[in-house]
Amino acid sequence: MKGKSILVTGGAGFIGSHLCDRLMAHGPSRLTIVDDFSLGKERNIQQFAGDSRVSVHRQDASDLQKVSEIMKREKTDVVFNMAVIPLPKSLVSPKETIDVNVTITSAVCELLRLERFKTLIHCSSSEIYGSASFMRMNENHPAWPITPYAASKIACDHIVLSYYKTFGVDASIARPFNTYGPRQNEGSYAGVIPNVIRRILSGEPPAITGDGLQTRDFTYVSDITDGIVRLYQSTEARGTAVNIASGREVTIRSLVEMIVRLMSYKGKIAFEPPRPGDVRRHRADITTARKLLKYQPRTSLEAGLRKTISWYKSQGALRPKAHL
Repeated sequence: MKGKSILVTGGAGFIGSHLCDRLMAHGPSRLTIVDDFSLGKERNIQQFAGDSRVSVHRQDASDLQKVSEIMKREKTDVVFNMAVIPLPKSLVSPKETIDVNVTITSAVCELLRLERFKTLIHCSSSEIYGSASFMRMNENHPAWPITPYAASKIACDHIVLSYYKTFGVDASIARPFNTYGPRQNEGSYAGVIPNVIRRILSGEPPAITGDGLQTRDFTYVSDITDGIVRLYQSTEARGTAVNIASGREVTIRSLVEMIVRLMSYKGKIAFEPPRPGDVRRHRADITTARKLLKYQPRTSLEAGLRKTISWYKSQGALRPKAHL
């Protein structure tokens, strides 16, 4: 990656900004961040202020013409497509979620076909699998998307693979499971971990949706970005989708209880109605990542939660109330 010009869509977002940090450690000649800041935040990329190698474009990544102009100006070699409308928003704005996610992916694939850049690493989601029909969930697990978000993400995967098979473009798909860590959105579309932390910090009882026995494979953000970078580096993985995860399964109830313990919270835990489209079980099979990428998750759930809690505490002002 050294000496390459790299563009990250959604680079001011949660995973995207951590990926940018990781990419800069490899010594690229340029790092271009394209983000409309609908979810991305200036604070996530403030570490690049004054760095002449980094340019930030406040731009909708679905605008093919504008993004093409940026790529031409920046002489882009590699694109990491991290821009996305998230799952919670798809429950209130399903059409927008589908339209935007698919348009972003089709735009970057078309620019790849037109040779505006050389290599695409597209970020998918474990949500495309739906609830587990067998354990552990490998890349051949049936795609049974439950939410409009999940449906949009499997559509995007098919678009990337169709361009790979039809036009021979250089592309791979990273399929992260539930990612957590510092900078995760704590606002209206917060995940369970930042929401529980925010509630405790603001004196509200932490809440669990449903019975809390639904499971997830939570993976610390540095392990996710390590897998994504390794995917770029592996020519053997081209034209495939690869799970990036911890390979561990934890119930939401156990997760919340661990956060409660780490934050020394003594109150009760509230229970709220189940969230629409909530998958029941997730646990990744990461055999492919281990074999092709030499990937190995390094951060335990407790260690990752300690780092995450510490970061949210360091942010000072409490955030607005969010829903799981």
